[in-house]
Amino acid sequence: MRTRRTPLLAVTGVALAALALTACNGDDGVKDEGASRSSATAATTTGGDGAAAPTDGAKTGSGSTSGSSGSASGSSGASGSSGSSSSGGSSSGGSSSSKGSSDPSDPKNRVLCNGSDTRVTAQPVSRPLNHMLITVKNTGSKYCDLTYFPVLRFDEMQWVPQADEKTHPQAVTTLAPGESGYAAVLLSAADGSGEGGMTGHKLTVGFQGKTPNSNGGAAATPSLPAKGVYYDSTLKVTYWQQSRDDIAGW
Repeated sequence: MRTRRTPLLAVTGVALAALALTACNGDDGVKDEGASRSSATAATTTGGDGAAAPTDGAKTGSGSTSGSSGSASGSSGASGSSGSSSSGGSSSGGSSSSKGSSDPSDPKNRVLCNGSDTRVTAQPVSRPLNHMLITVKNTGSKYCDLTYFPVLRFDEMQWVPQADEKTHPQAVTTLAPGESGYAAVLLSAADGSGEGGMTGHKLTVGFQGKTPNSNGGAAATPSLPAKGVYYDSTLKVTYWQQSRDDIAGW
């Protein structure tokens, strides 16, 4: 009987040893799992540190953003500064430019009146006797200057009628768009004292430039009455006038 028990006990001992070994292995597994949990915790902690790191990263990003913002603000500032420069430039340049380009009365923006920017008429008048009125209307978009006096030529006339110095205006006659300027013409002597009288059928009105007897641009050829206009050696003109009244009694 003891002989049979001994193997059982041995088997039992072996089983117990196996169990103990398993238990040990189980403990190692638990320890391993614990280590895993520790690692997970460490990971979580790292994750927390990582979360802090992203926060730092976010801060860094924020720093970048702020740097970008700084750049943006810098660029805004640059743009603002540039805008202000530009605005200052347009302000200072604008005022001179506005005078030069939009203010039609500014001398820099005025042009000479001539046949290209005016409409010219020549009309004999009943009073004073033997006189004719020349009217120049500014048809352009800018102010124009009528300088000195009209240069008249009937047909192929070879001489130039002179102006009566008593009619010299105090300032240059300047016409706004749509306005008219005037000159009177004495065609012939009322008492018949003039010489070389003849009838003209074509009239050319020339314009002077900024200096006496200089060319002021295109001439005009206003129409005359069908019967023509009689003139003689006493033919004379007035300077250009701003108002017709200034030469009404001439």
